[in-house]
Amino acid sequence: MNVLHLSLRQLQIFSAIARTGSTTAASKEISLSQSATSAALNELERLLSIHLFERVGKRLVLNENGRALLPRALSLLNDASEIEHMSNGASLQVQSLRIGASTTIGNYVLPKILRQFLSSYLQQDDSWSSKVLIGNTEKICAAVASFELDIGLVEGPCHEPNLIVTPWIQDELVVVAQGGKKKKNEAPQKLSLETLQQQLWLLRESGSGTRESTDQLLLPYLGSYKRSMEMGSSEAIRNAVEQGLGVSYLSRWVVNEAIKSGRLRYLNTPLPLCRRQSYIVIHRNRVQTMMLQNFLKELSIERLVDE
Repeated sequence: MNVLHLSLRQLQIFSAIARTGSTTAASKEISLSQSATSAALNELERLLSIHLFERVGKRLVLNENGRALLPRALSLLNDASEIEHMSNGASLQVQSLRIGASTTIGNYVLPKILRQFLSSYLQQDDSWSSKVLIGNTEKICAAVASFELDIGLVEGPCHEPNLIVTPWIQDELVVVAQGGKKKKNEAPQKLSLETLQQQLWLLRESGSGTRESTDQLLLPYLGSYKRSMEMGSSEAIRNAVEQGLGVSYLSRWVVNEAIKSGRLRYLNTPLPLCRRQSYIVIHRNRVQTMMLQNFLKELSIERLVDE
């Protein structure tokens, strides 16, 4: 039988340094002295007979060896954490779920799913815990990749190599402007590309799935945004458009109510119809608990359509 020389504590210190970029910052995060943190890293590198970081200025940056080790270390640490949870109660490990959702899904789709999930699977359970994190696609995928979340629901492409990405439901993006009165049966005038190029475009921030989809569709036609303003949420953009600040390209999920009430109106443009694919992301090394399996059932397209 081979004797294991590596410890989970060493891997925890390694992952903290990878996340923070220095032994000083990592030591504060894990409540250890800076000298002990450095010593643990040195011992880990000695046991593995490889270097894991390169020093760039004052920061420690993962080298090729470190990048190869990090996902394996995070997987082991996650499994160890779940084993510790099991010691608190036989059913606790399978009765916790950490969900991430990009902002549009998190605000407009996930609440309905959670209501049904609660009714179907959790209403009769005595004890369970859940966490929901809302952020842009990039943030959610990074959190799933680092085992901070069990599952992510995102609107944009995922660029994390260790995640299984499964196509889910689709949405449609539409160009909208401030609402206003119009004559009965009056068809909206079709705007030219030149007119669209002169507009102030209200955009999501880089890393957002909505922004990536917007750029992919608009920039081939507009060339660039001559005038633009970035905002951190689709709700902030919708409110700004309602005030007449500019125009935007938003999800139908976001604008439906404002369109019905007349606060917003669709713009007739030469741009093609854009249907946006959303995705379910899970780490390829994630052990699927019963609670996660049940949540995946709740996400089935057939079940959503039935509702």
